[in-house]
Amino acid sequence: MNHNKDRNDHFQQQPAIVCRELRKSYPGKPAVEAVRGLNLQVNRGECFGLLGPNGAGKTTTIEILEGLLQPTSGDVEVLGRSWTKEGEAIRERIGVTLQETQLSEKLTVRETLDLFRSFYRTGISVGLALTSVSLDEKRNARISQLSGGQKQRLAVATALVGDPELLFLDEPTTGLDPTSRRQLWEILRAIREKGKTILLTTHYMDEAERLCDRVAIVDHGQVIALGTPRELIASVGGDHIVEFSVATNQHPRVDASQLNSLVDVTSVRDEVDRWTLNSRMAHHTIPALLSYLEAQDLALASLTTRQASLEDVFVKLTGRNLKEEQTT
Repeated sequence: MNHNKDRNDHFQQQPAIVCRELRKSYPGKPAVEAVRGLNLQVNRGECFGLLGPNGAGKTTTIEILEGLLQPTSGDVEVLGRSWTKEGEAIRERIGVTLQETQLSEKLTVRETLDLFRSFYRTGISVGLALTSVSLDEKRNARISQLSGGQKQRLAVATALVGDPELLFLDEPTTGLDPTSRRQLWEILRAIREKGKTILLTTHYMDEAERLCDRVAIVDHGQVIALGTPRELIASVGGDHIVEFSVATNQHPRVDASQLNSLVDVTSVRDEVDRWTLNSRMAHHTIPALLSYLEAQDLALASLTTRQASLEDVFVKLTGRNLKEEQTT
């Protein structure tokens, strides 16, 4: 019997991350409970998204998982190990990109990666790390000469140079232009295809939809929704979103209960400047909506329809919009 093979198979089957009843409180009057009994499991080889409003506890959670914070109580296992007993072994096997990675502006790209590579006993070559984030041509450029997108790609390279099994990425594309964001998406997809595990936090719901195998939405220090993006989107009660507005002075005259009774409508939200309807079949709902508005002598100012998204799940569960989150 091959005992080593059995051990390796068992190791591969272990989750990459397990949290059980995780809690973190900060002293005060009253004490602030940032994380309140959070339970979570991230499987090996998946890209897992951790989403939540500001103050929801996701940053505290990810810092505990990265070994930067001690929990008040609860159990945390990272790659089958405990931070309290095997912290050094975990650090050798993870890579971390913080929300704002501060790198020395005077060093070159290659010097920066040489420095980070020296932190690990094993890893990949600096050249391979540069290639993986498409920065070969910038190897001799100083950090001060890089664009915002190039700096973010370098930050990812510093996390990759130790050849980690598990990669933590805390809002890696915040502040990037659309082209730079998509370049980073391609890099993350390539990392995922190599069988690495990725834990991603992001404020961009389209990013989570495109990159993540599963997503957890955290609010008030607990997981309030968990599943694949498609499962979570289906949970809002309709595949389509119909948004419309009427003249500002007519908005109060729109009756939410009557909107709810329109054909194929599953839920209704008053967004102050517009109304949002979840619909199973938009092509059934829209004619019914137009008939209702005409019967009530309400003037249609705008009308759009789109596929339901994770943004809609977020708003339904937290009562907040991610566009608001990004400005607070």
